[in-house]
Amino acid sequence: MTTPLVRFAPSPTGYLHIGNARPALLNFLFARREGGRFLLRLDDTDRERSTEEFAGAIREDLSWLGIAPNLFARQSERTASYEAAKETLIGQGRLYPCYETPEELDRRRKRQLGRGLPPIYDRAALNLTDEERVAFEGQGRRPHWRFKLDHRVVAWNDLVRDESHVDCASLSDPVLIREDGTVLYTLPSVVDDAELGVTHVIRGEDHVTNTGVQVQIFEALGYPVPVFAHHNLLTTADGEGLSKRLGHLSLRSLREAGFEPAAVDSLAVLTGTSEAVRAVPTLDELAGLVDFGRISRAPARFDPSELDVINAQIVHTMPFAEARERLLALGIPEETAESLWTVVRANLVKVADAAEWWRVVAGPVSPVIQDAAFLETALSLLPAGPFDATTWKSWTEAVKQATGAKGRSLFMPLRLALTGLDHGPDLAGLLPLIGRERAAQRLAGETA
Repeated sequence: MTTPLVRFAPSPTGYLHIGNARPALLNFLFARREGGRFLLRLDDTDRERSTEEFAGAIREDLSWLGIAPNLFARQSERTASYEAAKETLIGQGRLYPCYETPEELDRRRKRQLGRGLPPIYDRAALNLTDEERVAFEGQGRRPHWRFKLDHRVVAWNDLVRDESHVDCASLSDPVLIREDGTVLYTLPSVVDDAELGVTHVIRGEDHVTNTGVQVQIFEALGYPVPVFAHHNLLTTADGEGLSKRLGHLSLRSLREAGFEPAAVDSLAVLTGTSEAVRAVPTLDELAGLVDFGRISRAPARFDPSELDVINAQIVHTMPFAEARERLLALGIPEETAESLWTVVRANLVKVADAAEWWRVVAGPVSPVIQDAAFLETALSLLPAGPFDATTWKSWTEAVKQATGAKGRSLFMPLRLALTGLDHGPDLAGLLPLIGRERAAQRLAGETA
């Protein structure tokens, strides 16, 4: 196989969301596995909506996911190439000027629908005389330019969908150039893929119809046609398509909410495949799981609750060194941070959740008192200290002998008094961090 060059081509008109992460990662991981290269191309031909803020945010979000582009390009810097392609297609008679207004086109579509015909463009502009074109321009109309499709079936072997085809006779000739001379997505995408050497176009299945059109443009311009792979799209749990307006699913929001990039990577890639959705700790491991033949044809439903589960799996095995700086930023003292992390990480969903357990350790905690007499006995038997990993077992054995309590009746009153909670990490590890003084105060019913 030719050494792959793949591309991810977002428009800098908003923040990336989890649905964008899927094609970005599939492209990057495919290139990583095959020893290829990854191109980040900003499709920034929409001058009004494209901003440098969003362009910077895209690069920041990709970096957070672990994606490091080998190449970078902007469509706004490649207009000369698009102009040259335009002139080539005009010279071939494949690109022709049209003067209909949006309102006129809408009325024409409605008439066709009313007659039971498909609402595709009827190529009326091809029959205009030179005089009619001059007259339109005299009225102040500027032409938009359509690509004249060959009415034939375009077929290709899709890496995801296998043998695929589009009947271009069922499509309108696509507009490639707007009235103001700016290019629409289809033309610059083809020109960039060809001139920048893209070998594999890996994108969502919503682009299947575009592929039929783009293959004809590749061929008209004498360009080699890349290999295509159209994967299923991520949707919300309710089946709704993802979009930039769903801010809570933006990569920026997920990062700010404390999710690990490996959790987002794992869920974005494995959802909608025959692989079990689980935490995959490294990109190299995840790249080994990318198999286009195992991607489902059905939409891939993204359930945010699964992100919590996967994130917890990652946190539960995270070494202290990886969490250290974030723990210190939460205000956890350095001399305590590693011990606390070892004790509490199995109870966390996010690293930031450790702050709650530091509060339980350092206080103040309002103890929950279920049986004052029982706790009075427990307090009388509390060892002098200092506490270590054996203290909890020896102490609770003594309390058990003195009170006859065992199981939940023994442990729950102690947990409620010491932490104010009915759940949490193993108290054998937590008690030494709480220390004797605070433990004694809480057993006595004092907030400490």
